[in-house]
Amino acid sequence: MSEKNKKSNNNLRVIFLLISIILIAVGTALVGRNIYDRIQAERDATEITQSTTVAHEETVENPIDFASLEETNDEIYAWINVPGTKVDYPILQSSVSDDFYLNHRATDKKYSASGAVYTQSHNTRGFNDRVTLIYGHNGYGDTFFTTLHNFEDKDFFDENQYFYIYTPYSKLTYQIVSAFKYDDRHIMNSFNFQSNNIFREFIDMIQNPTSNNKNVRESLDKEITIDDKIVVLSTCITGQKSNRYLVCGVLVKNEKTN
Repeated sequence: MSEKNKKSNNNLRVIFLLISIILIAVGTALVGRNIYDRIQAERDATEITQSTTVAHEETVENPIDFASLEETNDEIYAWINVPGTKVDYPILQSSVSDDFYLNHRATDKKYSASGAVYTQSHNTRGFNDRVTLIYGHNGYGDTFFTTLHNFEDKDFFDENQYFYIYTPYSKLTYQIVSAFKYDDRHIMNSFNFQSNNIFREFIDMIQNPTSNNKNVRESLDKEITIDDKIVVLSTCITGQKSNRYLVCGVLVKNEKTN
């Protein structure tokens, strides 16, 4: 074989060798990429599952059929239940007049002297205000807020610590801080709750009211701060037009409902 042919054969071997090396390298790279992609996909799936688990919120049962209630009156936006009393009513807020439900029924908006349980436009409907004031009548048998006066009894007050407000999406638990006789001033107009100092003074007041008709909880689930939310239930006192009876609670639990 001539030198020329030998050289040509050697060149071909080198070319084949290089091609083989390149093919092996490409194949290895592809296999490696497939393994990497599979591992990454498994990681992604795991992260998604973990993220879903972390983001999942436990919910509690909502006993109130808000869909049916809203069919009767679309101004029903919440429900209040005070264990130990007969307070178990929808909460409304009128778009027409702050005191509309002072003397109108919840179900059909027709006139009724006993009215309904309601809030005014000073408050939002989300119970996110520092202080939310809820009104209900006293003196119409044991209806509406009449049985809030049960809290005048020390033993009853001590045994019944909480009340509950339901919205279409949440269950709000309030611990009752105090129950006492107060004057007839309009609380939402009399205090600028945007002021931290004034809100602190109000918190101090409901924990140490000056009334001679009062019960105050000595031990609370939490210390009340300016970051907390207070709900005040307000009703009349029979024969005392210039006074009101207040039951004050602090939000201690906010649960999502299903």
